[in-house]
Amino acid sequence: MSSQEEGAAAAGASPCTDMEVITITIGATVPTGFEHTASEEVKEKIGVDARISKDRGRIYFPITTDKLFQVHRLKSVDNLFVVVEEYDHYQFKESKEETLSELQELASKLPWTNALEVWKLNRAVKKRKAHRKGESSSSSKGPPDHEDKDTTLANTEPMEAPQEESSAEGQTEGSPDTDPAALNSDDAATKARTLKFRVTCNRAGDKHSFSSNDAARDFGGAVQEFFQWKADMTKFDIEVLLNIHNAEMVIGIALTEESLHRRNISHFGPTTLRSTLCYGMLRLCNPQVSDVILDPMCGTGAIPLEGAMEFNSSFYIAGDNNNMAVNRTVNNVCHMQKRRAEKGSTVPGLPIDTVQWDLCSLPVRTSSVDIIITDMPFGKRIGSRKKNWDLYPSCLREMARVCRPGSGKAVLLTQDKKCFVKALSRMGGLWKKLHTVWVNVGGLHAAVYLLKRTGASFGQTPEDVYESRGPVNTQMDNKPDEA
Repeated sequence: MSSQEEGAAAAGASPCTDMEVITITIGATVPTGFEHTASEEVKEKIGVDARISKDRGRIYFPITTDKLFQVHRLKSVDNLFVVVEEYDHYQFKESKEETLSELQELASKLPWTNALEVWKLNRAVKKRKAHRKGESSSSSKGPPDHEDKDTTLANTEPMEAPQEESSAEGQTEGSPDTDPAALNSDDAATKARTLKFRVTCNRAGDKHSFSSNDAARDFGGAVQEFFQWKADMTKFDIEVLLNIHNAEMVIGIALTEESLHRRNISHFGPTTLRSTLCYGMLRLCNPQVSDVILDPMCGTGAIPLEGAMEFNSSFYIAGDNNNMAVNRTVNNVCHMQKRRAEKGSTVPGLPIDTVQWDLCSLPVRTSSVDIIITDMPFGKRIGSRKKNWDLYPSCLREMARVCRPGSGKAVLLTQDKKCFVKALSRMGGLWKKLHTVWVNVGGLHAAVYLLKRTGASFGQTPEDVYESRGPVNTQMDNKPDEA
C-alpha cells in the first residue's frame, strides 16, 4: 500500500479498541513563562518527562495511545496536538519559491498514518465524554462549543513566540473506553463525506524568505491534493498545524477544538484571566491542606475557581470592590456547582466565599491568611499608572497585615513592573521577593512575583506608617482578572 493510501485509510478507519498500542509525541501550548510548571504537571500526572521547546510557550512529551485520555486531564495546557514530524534544524532555502516548493513536496512524504489514527481515537474519547454529558443533562441540545467558535484564520505571524487562542474547547477529562456503536456510526458518517481541513501556520523568526500565509497556502494545497480533502477555514474536521520557529519546524494535527483555558468561566469580565495561567500561579504558591487563600481583587473569580477545582483542600476567599465583579464571581461559582451536579458529583459545594470590600481595608483578621494570590490592575485598560503609585503600596501593606508572618506567601501578577518594584522596595521589612516568572498576558509583557511574608509583626516596621502622596482611589470600574 502506498503512503497516500495508508494516510487516507487512517483518516477513514475506525479507531478500534483493538488498535495496536503505539508511542506518539504530544505537543502542547502553555502560558508563556510557565513551561516548567507544565512539564512538572506532565511528570506528576502522566509519569513522563516533557521537553521544553526553543519556541516559548510549547512543550512536547511521549505517550502511548492507550493513555491518550490522560492528556485531557492536564490543567496547565491551552491546546494539544499530536506531532506528525519535527525537525530541529530544518534547512530552509534562501529563495522563497524553492522553500515553498519544498514544503509542497514534504506533504506527501510525511508519516501521517499514526497521527491520523490518534486523531480518530481522540475524537472517540471526546464523543464518549460528550455522550455522558448528554445523559446527565436533558437540557443539552448539542455541542455548546460551536456557538463560541473563533472563525478567524490562524495562519498569522505572531510578534512573539505563539501563545495562540485557537478556536476550540478541548475536554478536561477523558476515558480510555469507547462505545463501539458510537464509533461505527461515526465511521459511517466519516466515510459518507469528504473530510474538511485547514492548515494553521505559526511562524516566528526574521530569517525566513516566506510569510505564514505563504506557507499555509502552499503546504495546505499539497495536503489537499495528497488526501483529496476539502479546504474549509471555519467548519473543519481536521486542523493541520505548521509551527516554525527559526530553524525548528513541527508538523502536527490538533487534538483540541477550543483552548482549554476557558474551562471554568461562564460570565466573563472585560478581560478575564486564563484558567491555565491561574493554575500556573496556584502551583507556584503550592497550596496545602486547610490553607486560607485570599484573592482581594478577584474580578470574575478565575483564580479562586481554579483553586477550588484543583486544590480543593484549601479554603478560598474572593473579594472585589466592584459589585459587578462580585456578581460575576458568584455566577461563575454557581455555574461550576451546577456542572459538577450534572456530572454526578456528591460534593455539596465549592470551598469559596465571595465578599465585596475595600481592598486597602480588608475585613479580615490580622495574620489570618496563608496565601494571597491576585491579578493586580495593570493601569492600561483598567485604572491608570498614576493611581497605581498610591494603590500598590497600600495594597502591599494591607496584604502584609492579613498574611501570616514567617510562613505566608503572595503570588501577584502585574504588568506595571516599575511601580510594583518601587512599592516592594518600600516593604522591605514585610515582604521578601523569592522568584519572578515573566509571562505574556494578552500580548503584554507581565510578571508574576512570588513573595514571602517576613517574620516581622505588622505595626512594628517603618513601612506600616508610610504616608501616601494622596488619597488612594480603589474604585476601579469593572476591575477584571487582567487589566
